[in-house]
Amino acid sequence: MKGTERAEEVFYYYTWSEYNLGDYLLCQYHFKNYTRQFPNGKHGEECYYMNAYCYFLNSPNYKLDQSYTKNAIKEFQSFIDFYPESKRIDTCNILIDQLRNKLERKDYEIIKQYYNLSDWKACIVATKNYIKEYPSSTYNEEMYYLMIDSYYLLAINSIPSKKEERLNGAIENYVKFLDLYPKSSYLSRAETIYTNSKRNKDNLNKNGF
Repeated sequence: MKGTERAEEVFYYYTWSEYNLGDYLLCQYHFKNYTRQFPNGKHGEECYYMNAYCYFLNSPNYKLDQSYTKNAIKEFQSFIDFYPESKRIDTCNILIDQLRNKLERKDYEIIKQYYNLSDWKACIVATKNYIKEYPSSTYNEEMYYLMIDSYYLLAINSIPSKKEERLNGAIENYVKFLDLYPKSSYLSRAETIYTNSKRNKDNLNKNGF
């Protein structure tokens, strides 16, 4: 049928056949290929959306590699940019939120692993990046606490010349934490870390470090 008037419809139905057989990887390729072969085709918007949706369906559990998750977000965003008036925009935004929640969970679990393995440096860097990447995350309260505690634990296990800078990290981030989460369930523990950090810093100054 290639080169005939029926080619577009045949390609379209063939792609949907692959979808209904559950081969989302192959049909994702064909949906995208439709938009390339028939840029003005009558099923263009639908196929553009389905390309992104197939990436969504291939997105695995948060514990696994998240390449498909990231590609799905990218393709949904591309669809939104290309069809800003589409009736599918709300659905795209809902699915993007679900995908981002999966990335948040994976990054959260990685940070917890750093913390549990006593890799304080990695935990500090990762919590900062997490808060920047996911400013509205429900885990941010815990992220701040882990950052404060990691700064403190890193400080007390550091050589004297490094201690003050790291204690300052715990102190400064406690002040931010208190301002953001004055009723946090982590507050009493964070306050203890703050008090210990201040005392350790005072001792350093007395000893001339």
